[in-house]
Amino acid sequence: MRSMHTAVRAANRLTARWASEVRAGTVFSAAGVWPLLALLADGAAGAAREELEEALGLPARQAGSAAREFLAVLTGIDGLSCALGLWTARCVELREEWAAGLPVGAHGVLTGDPGADGRALDAWAAERTGGAIGRVRVEPTPDTSLVVASALVLGADWEVPFEGHFGSWLGRHDRAGLVREVPDLDGVAVARTGAGAVTRVVVRGVSRVDVHLLLGTERMGPGEVLGAGTGLVSGALDAVPGSRLPEGEAGPGLYVFKRRTHTPEPPSLSLFTVEFTLRTEHDLLASRDLFGLTTAARDTPGAAPFPGVSRTPLVLDRARQSMTATFGAEGFRAAAVTTFAAVYQGRSPEEPPYETTRAMACFDRPFGFLTVHRESGLVLAAGWVVDPAPLAGDEGGHVADAPAE
Repeated sequence: MRSMHTAVRAANRLTARWASEVRAGTVFSAAGVWPLLALLADGAAGAAREELEEALGLPARQAGSAAREFLAVLTGIDGLSCALGLWTARCVELREEWAAGLPVGAHGVLTGDPGADGRALDAWAAERTGGAIGRVRVEPTPDTSLVVASALVLGADWEVPFEGHFGSWLGRHDRAGLVREVPDLDGVAVARTGAGAVTRVVVRGVSRVDVHLLLGTERMGPGEVLGAGTGLVSGALDAVPGSRLPEGEAGPGLYVFKRRTHTPEPPSLSLFTVEFTLRTEHDLLASRDLFGLTTAARDTPGAAPFPGVSRTPLVLDRARQSMTATFGAEGFRAAAVTTFAAVYQGRSPEEPPYETTRAMACFDRPFGFLTVHRESGLVLAAGWVVDPAPLAGDEGGHVADAPAE
């Protein structure tokens, strides 16, 4: 039980550190990243192990058991489902003691065919998230030797639903607004930080999953407001509950006042907010220091950051998270898929004794084309592609998407 709480606190610290880097609209899940980092730390060595320890917030020798207990915590949360998946190339032999800690049925095989492997990973993500996330953004290559992924899906219905109305947003009145009233003044609180005051409203879910809405002063940045929220959750920051707030402007966006009624009424809290949906892609290696992945992703000849995972030398070459979240009148819905991919690094004395040659062409940025008549060599058409066609059904774009990171 103690180690379980240690893992939860450590994952929350990762949330706080990640939140401190937020500069624009986004959504992310440190809970989806943390157990994968812990599993990697359990099999890491040298500088990679030390960096992962720093990111995890606990010793690597405890990481394997902490990851398993953390996943058990996730499984026990009403309204949340989670899954862990691991895929390895046939030439990768996992260490038995490391693999023993994986969930039953979590281990799959990479065929070496990027198309087939990509479809298998996408199918896994779609199945585990109920279609909310249909694609794993870590596209396998012929050299991908190991992929480890987590999927989280959360559904929380409100104890007190909202009603819809025309919402106000930056002086405009064309947003999908939400309003509700609850007989609970202490559903709101105000915290004071060095950067300014933050108003917190707790929207309670029937499955004991709540959403904390946080509003800071206009001069505060996203990281400062989110940092206050994580401080409130951890207990590092105190707040004054609504029943003890003074009348008048008690906090950002918060007013406390008396009113006359014709019948006895309990104190109440009215909340006006807006519906929102966020979709974001995170490149975790773009912030590799934050996640302790600098050495693990370093292309150093002869390096073997994860000897406890496999005798085959592996190095991370991609780490991403895809996430979507929706806040609506009836509840909150979110899904996240986090994926790490590792490639074979160098030669191992235990690898198969044969070699082959591989070539990879990845057309993932603007490119040109020629249409040529074979017999004459005549160029019939030429072009430059900068805007490939969208997927079917996606012509309208994603106007509510947060920017990719």
